[in-house]
Order: sequence, then structure tokens, then C-alpha cells
Amino acid sequence: MLILGISSYYHDSAACLVHDGKIICAAQEERFTRIKHDASFPTEAINFCLKQSGFNCADVDSVVFYEKPFIKFERLIETYLAFAPLGFTSFAKSMPLWLKDKIFQKNEIVRELSSCLGAEVDWAQRLLFSDHHLSHAASAYYPSPYENALVLVMDGVGEWATTSAYIGKGNQLKLYKSINFPHSLGLLYSAFTYFLGFKVNSGEYKVMGLAPYGEPKYFSLIKENLINISDDGSYSLNMEYFSFSTSLRMTNKKFEKLFNLPRRIPESDLNQQHMDIAASLQAVLEYVILGICANLQKETQQKNLCLAGGVALNCVANGRIVRSGLFDNVWVQPAAGDAGGAVGAALSAYHLHHGKERKHHAPDGMSGTYLGPEYSDLEIIEQLNEAGAVYHSLEENDMISEAASCLAKQMAVGWMQGRMEFGPRALGNRSILADPRSPEMQKQLNLKVKFRESFRPFAPSVLCEHTSDWFELDRESPYMLLVANVCDAKRKNLSNDDLNKFGIDLLNVPKSTVPAVTHVDFSARIQTVSELGNKKYYKLISRFNDLTGCPILVNTSFNVRGEPIVCTPKDAYRCFMGSHLDVLVINNFILYKDQQPSEKKMKYHNMYELD
Repeated sequence: MLILGISSYYHDSAACLVHDGKIICAAQEERFTRIKHDASFPTEAINFCLKQSGFNCADVDSVVFYEKPFIKFERLIETYLAFAPLGFTSFAKSMPLWLKDKIFQKNEIVRELSSCLGAEVDWAQRLLFSDHHLSHAASAYYPSPYENALVLVMDGVGEWATTSAYIGKGNQLKLYKSINFPHSLGLLYSAFTYFLGFKVNSGEYKVMGLAPYGEPKYFSLIKENLINISDDGSYSLNMEYFSFSTSLRMTNKKFEKLFNLPRRIPESDLNQQHMDIAASLQAVLEYVILGICANLQKETQQKNLCLAGGVALNCVANGRIVRSGLFDNVWVQPAAGDAGGAVGAALSAYHLHHGKERKHHAPDGMSGTYLGPEYSDLEIIEQLNEAGAVYHSLEENDMISEAASCLAKQMAVGWMQGRMEFGPRALGNRSILADPRSPEMQKQLNLKVKFRESFRPFAPSVLCEHTSDWFELDRESPYMLLVANVCDAKRKNLSNDDLNKFGIDLLNVPKSTVPAVTHVDFSARIQTVSELGNKKYYKLISRFNDLTGCPILVNTSFNVRGEPIVCTPKDAYRCFMGSHLDVLVINNFILYKDQQPSEKKMKYHNMYELD
């Protein structure tokens, strides 16, 4: 049985193809259109999935949309009536769009399917709709390695639900309890993202990265004024401080008065108060999530936890859940946001609608997230020749030795191999790599390669067998979704002067023997790399370890700020020539910046809207 899952029309549109219960390909539309968080119908992603799989469109048994648009419309109407006459302006702006397109979204989806796949098939007969949170829950439970599990979904809002708990057993997945809009941890975090001058649905991870520069001075203020937390772990927001139900703004003047601070103007300087607010928000989020987890574990007695929804991308909170010991095992869907809804929609239809039994795929069902396009040597040569690139073809072992040698010389390397990752993380197939031992590398990569804010941390990719030698982590983290501290033995002894620094001044203090991947609070967002999971990447890090005695590389996504992660060789070369990357490796082809035609250099980062 072949099932196509799709998510679209909000942000991070995506498509996924499931064959007999196995995820065989998945990709986000943004990677093909080069529009960050592209919300349009995922035509290119769908076409890729069918081409990659070798199936014809007529072979698709069901197409599953990841949510129910009409119930969303119901929420819009009921929310307006609850807050009327407040919110009339935003209501009036959204209503024509809903009346024109979204109420009749089934017709729109059928038209799009007919346009991209052909009208020979009656797509209306094959189209199904999943619940938004069920799609998230299915994306977390069914690919997980567990026979049964508690599944926790936390995001902004689906149709109505914002926080949901499901129980998974065998091929069944049943709702246990939920919290509904407007009470939402995701929207709470997004409200602060907005207040701190970052983009909603894009900048939340910046707030998480900013938090360690501050102190949680406003923890009690937030807990006592903005959110009410019950003994059973449930919560509600004090809507007097928020505007997202009634306007296009997330917070109001009362919110600003609470912190005695106006909303930060985007791209303006950050001050210590901004950092303290970020730290306080993160602390509150972790406190609430741990309370929810503790109560759910007590009630259900489940030993395994699966996580999905946008809040599950908060890897600092995930690390707290793991360290709490509440659960024996924790598995996070690597595409936890709306893109992953395409995966869950397809899997929920396969198991729940069609009643198919669940099969386990080792070590899980996500294939390391390597579910996107890959390119043959002939395709790479064709695209590089078309771009006018100068390149060298090496044997694999020679390429790995040369790339490792460049990294040991503290060159920044663009690394493109095999199938593209699905989800927001680059995991060694579309990555920018560097030497973590360099005290200057974090700042150089941020400012000269990624063209982004200097405070943002980078992640380490570490050989699995060396993880516990460097980090306080006792398990694998292949999807870069857990944060843990650097081991004491690898930390530097700081001077009294350094110990007394705070805020952004901490950025210039090397905290460990791998300062480029050690955040200011000694933490790191860790990717563990095994030979089974990614053989070529494992060999590269191993060779770097042979040269340096360090089994770790800096790993950040292969893109600049505001750009989707590169997909094609053409994308990779353009980013290479538009940034201060020194070396580009695509499969076994290697390119050096100083050998490229000077006219190919460009002011690349200006091509993209800031995220």
C-alpha cells in the first residue's frame, strides 16, 4: 500500500511517501523553491517523492492532509465571538481568505493534486484528512522503536489542541487528554519571541540560544502573572497580557508594562534584560513541561516517551526530560514541526484508517532523516560545469583524508553527501563543518559564513563511542535534539575575571577544549554519529580524530541566514561562492575557493530575507 502525506498552507510545507508502513522519502517544499518555510502546496516535494520511489501517481492508494481545515475555521469564528468586538480588524482581514480558499480547501487540494500528478485519477476519492495533533503524535510514535509509549505533542495550535497526550500501543494511537487554544506553551514561547524582536515560527530557536547569556530573574514574574500551573500539570495563560487571539500582534502594552520594557525592534542591539527574559522564559517552559511529564507518567505508568510538535524542537527542554529520569526511554521526532505532520498523516492513515499492523525498522523508522534527494556523479559534474566551477575528483578515502586535513587546518568546509535530510537539522549530508578546537571558530562561522547573530551556538557531531568522554550524555542523540553539558575534564579553568563576566561578554571566553561547540553555560546540542547511521560522515570524523585527537566536528546547516538548507549541487556551489567557506566537498568531488573564477563570487546573503 502506497500513501502520500502532505502538509501545507501554514508554514514548512512538505510531502512524505509511505510504502507498506515504511517511510521511503520525505522533503520540505522550501528546499526546492528556495523560499524559507515555504507554505505553498508541496508540488515539488510530491514530484520528488514519486520520482525517488519509482511509483506512478496511479499507484497512490491514499493522499492524507495533515489537519482538518474546517475545524480550524470553526476555531477562528468561535475565538472572534468569544473576544468580540476586539479583534475585528484581524478577523476581517482573514475572513476573505477563508471564504475564498480555506473553507473549501478539499477542492483546492484536489485541484493541486490534479495539476501536479494528473487528472486521470479521481483524487477526491483518495483524499483523507487527519487531525493536526494526531498527525504529530503519529509522526512520533509509529517511527519510534517502542511497542508502547506515551506520546506528548506540544505546539502553537492545531485545530483546537495545543498540548495533547496520546497512548500508543501496537498499531493503535488514542488521545488521552489535551489542552486547547488559546492556552498554549508554543504560543507563549512565540509571544516572547515576538517581544524580543525575532520572527514568530522562525526565531524561537534564537530565544533558546540566547537564554544561557542571561539569568532567570523573571521566572516568578512570568509564573505568577502570565501562566497558571495546576497541580495536575495542566496550565492556562492569562490572556490579559496577550494579543494573538484578537490581533496580528502577539503581546500588548500590559505585557510591556509588566517587564517595564518596550518590544525590541528587530535587528537592534540586544541588552542584558533581553537575555534575562529569554533565560526566564526557558526556565518556565522547562518547569511546565517537567510538570506535565511527571503527572502523565504517574497517571499512565508508561516507561517510554515520544515527543512531537514545534515545542519538541526545544532540545534544552528535551535534555531536562531525559535527565529527570521520569522515563526509561525518550524518542523525539526529528521533523517535529509541521513538516513532520506529512509523515504522521501518512502513517496515521496506514495504521488507523486502513488498519495495517505496525512494523519496526531498526534503529527507528526515520532512516536517519536521510529521506530527500541525492545526486549521481554525472548530475554533479553537469551542474558544476554549468556553474563554471573548478573541481577535482578523488577516490573516497583520498577525499576523506583531504577534507579532514583541511578541517584540521581550521578551514570551513561545505559538505554535501547522499540523500538530503528531512527536518530542520543538517546531520552530515548537507552540513557546514569546522574544527571545534578553535576559540575563534564560532564567531567566524556566524559572522563570515552564516551571516547571522554572533551569540548563536553551534552543535558538535561526535563519534558515538566517544560521547561520554566529552559530554554528560549516556545515550545516542543521532538527531541533534538533546542538550547536555561538556564533561568537567574537558572544561577550562576560568580566571576570576572570566567568572565575573556576564551576558554577551561570555561569548569571548573559551569554556572548554572544544570552545566552538561549547555554549556559555557549558552546554552543547549533541549529534552522535555511528558508522551504521552515516558511514561516510563517520569516516570523516574518525580521520579528523586521527589527525587531531579530537573525535568531534562543528556541524551547522549548509546555508546562510534566511536561506533554506541547500538541496542540489548548484545550490551548494552558489552558497560556497557567496560565503567565506574555504572548501566544498560534493560526494567525492572537492573544490577550493582560491581556485574558483573570481567572477563567480557574489554577495549571496543579500538574496534572502532575514529569518
